[in-house]
Amino acid sequence: MHRYSLIILLLLVSQVVLAQLSPGDLSKAHANLEGLSNCTQCHVIGEKVSNSKCLDCHTLLNERIVSNKGYHASGEIKGKECVECHSDHHGRKFEMIRFDKNTFKHDLTGYELQGAHQKLDCKECHQSKFITNKQIAKKDYSYLGLEPKCAVCHTDVHQQTLSSSCNDCHDQNQFVPASNFNHKSTQFPLLGKHENVDCEKCHQTEIKNNEKFRHFAGIKFNSCTSCHTDVHNNKFGPNCTDCHTVNSFRSVTALSNFDHNSTNFKLSGKHKNVDCKSCHKGSYTTPIAHNRCSNCHQDYHQGQFAAKKLSPDCKNCHSVDGFAGSSYSIDQHNKSQFPLRGAHLATPCFACHQQNEKWQFRNIGKTCVDCHENIHKNIISDGFYPNQNCTACHQENAWNQIEFDHNLTAFKLKGAHTKQDCRVCHFTKNNQGEATQKFSGFNQDCLSCHQDEHQKQFEKEGKTNCLNCHHHEDWKITNFNHDKTDFKLEGKHATINCSACHKSLETNQTFYTQYKFKDFSCATCHQ
Repeated sequence: MHRYSLIILLLLVSQVVLAQLSPGDLSKAHANLEGLSNCTQCHVIGEKVSNSKCLDCHTLLNERIVSNKGYHASGEIKGKECVECHSDHHGRKFEMIRFDKNTFKHDLTGYELQGAHQKLDCKECHQSKFITNKQIAKKDYSYLGLEPKCAVCHTDVHQQTLSSSCNDCHDQNQFVPASNFNHKSTQFPLLGKHENVDCEKCHQTEIKNNEKFRHFAGIKFNSCTSCHTDVHNNKFGPNCTDCHTVNSFRSVTALSNFDHNSTNFKLSGKHKNVDCKSCHKGSYTTPIAHNRCSNCHQDYHQGQFAAKKLSPDCKNCHSVDGFAGSSYSIDQHNKSQFPLRGAHLATPCFACHQQNEKWQFRNIGKTCVDCHENIHKNIISDGFYPNQNCTACHQENAWNQIEFDHNLTAFKLKGAHTKQDCRVCHFTKNNQGEATQKFSGFNQDCLSCHQDEHQKQFEKEGKTNCLNCHHHEDWKITNFNHDKTDFKLEGKHATINCSACHKSLETNQTFYTQYKFKDFSCATCHQ
């Protein structure tokens, strides 16, 4: 018990001694220096608090003082003792850094507050997130560690593409507009029309690194075509200023010795002799439509070739040497809706396309009867030439070449009939030479076309069948058999000449051979 009592007594004595040595608790910032063993960290034995002791810990502040930078190096503070402003032993919650923010002269820090900065609260700038020194940034608060650079507090919207000195373009009143910026100080001074161009047209905005970003650096300006579309497609070279001025593109400075062949419309043929003003009615810089002949020339054909937007132009048939004549070829015609074949190849263009004073190339017909008279109309049945298509019988090589299958009719052609011209049977002429056509209603009896040279001697029941004796190949009597008649040839009769019995007779001035006899007695022929 005596030993424990001694320990308690020593503790009580030490507390009394400590209380007599320390005037109070240290501030929160110096709390780690609490205790008798740490007094010499700040105090010199037998003396007051030493500045050198303070600056041994506050090394960053010491560096600034040595470098003659900042508030503590200013004439108002330099030479003072630290404890005059920053005393301690006033408790944990005591603020060692205290000053009147309203009367504080910020220019003593080396950074004078100007413009919008004068209206800011100190804490808006003096935040740990703006302090680059990691040791200071760990503190709850500090007025040290801020660099007087715009980008320390402000986001660099230019993403390090421009100078780090924002004051080159901006003042401290507001970022927009950039009142300190002068485009004349750049490599591209604004002249002429450029002075009135909206900045956004050249300095476009995009999203870069997930931030809104406007391009100010790296913009190409060595050539006009860096920004402007070359409407001439480099026909006149890259230097627009050879002809134009910055005051207006429509202001042309030189036209003498102008080479029109360097444009999109080379002058050739009759165009060489045309006066410039005939085409350039107003300014020479006013665009002129020139892709089609009809842009300048009246359409003689009055829209016949304008059925489609991509219809052929005059140059497809004519040349710049003159509109007279045409280069439209047979191959081109064969790609049209009416290919030329046969006799049509030898037909001159005007025969079809100039039926009157005006040339016509559209809606002149596609079928034979559109151009040729149909002499068989209402005479030949439509079944043999549907839609009056003449090519069902005639050929394009020559009109008299007929390829008709007569076997499709009720009268099949055989023998000599196959060699006859159609007109022999189907066309008859009267005494005046007028032809009459007939293609239907024929009697198929031989005598409907052929004359009965036998004067009806072989007529049976009103009809004569020539094929009983003759055949289709020729008129020779090859089918006749005398043995099938009423007088069979026997003996000498078999070798006798036909004319010995069949004499020539005359009736009504017509001669014919007698083949029919009423009497076959010997006395009829023999005396």
